[in-house]
Amino acid sequence: MINGKNILGLIPARGGSKGVPDKNIKPLMGKPLIQYTVEAGKKSKYIDHLVVSTDSEEIAQICKIIPVDVPFLRPDYLASDTAKAIGVIQHAITTMEEIDGVTYDLVVYLEPPNPLRLVEDIDNCIDLFVKEEPDCVVSVQEANQFHPILMKTIENNRLKPIWKEEPEGVPRQLFSPTAYMRNGAVYVFRKELIMDGILYGNNVLPYIMPLERSVCIDDMMDWYVAEAWMKNNNN
Repeated sequence: MINGKNILGLIPARGGSKGVPDKNIKPLMGKPLIQYTVEAGKKSKYIDHLVVSTDSEEIAQICKIIPVDVPFLRPDYLASDTAKAIGVIQHAITTMEEIDGVTYDLVVYLEPPNPLRLVEDIDNCIDLFVKEEPDCVVSVQEANQFHPILMKTIENNRLKPIWKEEPEGVPRQLFSPTAYMRNGAVYVFRKELIMDGILYGNNVLPYIMPLERSVCIDDMMDWYVAEAWMKNNNN
């Protein structure tokens, strides 16, 4: 809790991941991937109740061993490839308010594919939200190698810019304007907007994180990057 605001911490972890099979519970440096997110979330000084939303009995059992609370199983219609995050969050809010007998004000949404976030990132995002009172706070990283200037489309078998022409001879670090992309580490959502069907809103506040804490695992290449970085960091 902070400034009288009750905070629900929510870790989404459906089964059936495609890019990396069983990604959420696949061992990374000796621990299930999801455990890194659980450990960071449990250290937060503001989150009142941290829970995992999953449709998988296997994930639920592993989470209970970690341990972290898995007070319900997510219905199948919220665990399909087309299910949207906002439905998952709405379901968790409604269910947890009934279970806990508490009205939550904020939801801190922590995705397991980012294992390198720190508890400081989580609490800094919450502090930022309480101080600035935006619609939401979203963690981001600079997008040098994914700058929109580099994005192309193919028309008549020729590369064409999606946004504008790429300047010749300019290092990516000097592309203008500086671009940012979500890194999947931390989201702080306003409960009343979520229940109104609004995920981000119009007043979105960024929390900039360094590249070394912004690896978001979508495929095995990302997995190897995270693993290599953690091995190097441990050494």
